[in-house]
Amino acid sequence: MRAKSLFLFALIFLSVTTTSLYSQGTAEAMPTPMSDPNEGIWKGYDGELRYVTRLLVSLAEAIPAEKYAWRPAPGVRSVSEVYMHIVIANYYLLTPMGSKMPAELMAPGAEAKIASKVEVIDWLKRSLEAVKTGRMGLKPGELARKVNIEGESADVDGMYLRIICHNNEHLGQLIAYARSNGVVPPWSAAGSAKP
Repeated sequence: MRAKSLFLFALIFLSVTTTSLYSQGTAEAMPTPMSDPNEGIWKGYDGELRYVTRLLVSLAEAIPAEKYAWRPAPGVRSVSEVYMHIVIANYYLLTPMGSKMPAELMAPGAEAKIASKVEVIDWLKRSLEAVKTGRMGLKPGELARKVNIEGESADVDGMYLRIICHNNEHLGQLIAYARSNGVVPPWSAAGSAKP
């Protein structure tokens, strides 16, 4: 009887800890293109941020490094410049709420100087994490707080909405860039919904 109880306890323990360890390892990780391609849609701001984050990062990872310098025409942003534009805008739009712009991004020409795939993806992930962390750190009622940006008054909620709209706007641009270079967005390659 004691051996049977110990076996049952061990089985339950392994089941619970394996499930717990698996969920801990994946809960905070960037969602993969193989996860539900529509996860986050219709789930409020936080869900939509997870969705656009997953698509931006997976597309950045799918585009070959040699295509990061590609631009559709002279004088138009390259792939890396579009991503760095997103990064700089994410940090810039957080500044009215008290966040600091990283010094490296304030250097003249930073959008064009930070151009390698590895650096761009690192900055992209960091900027998206800054948006997520900033939003999660808000206290009740802070979304209605007024801030100033470029001589205009806006509320904090509107600032976060502008960030997510801006990210989605440039996601569409990057999808067109990728397809122009023969890169199929990972979520489309999997036969899922095609944004």
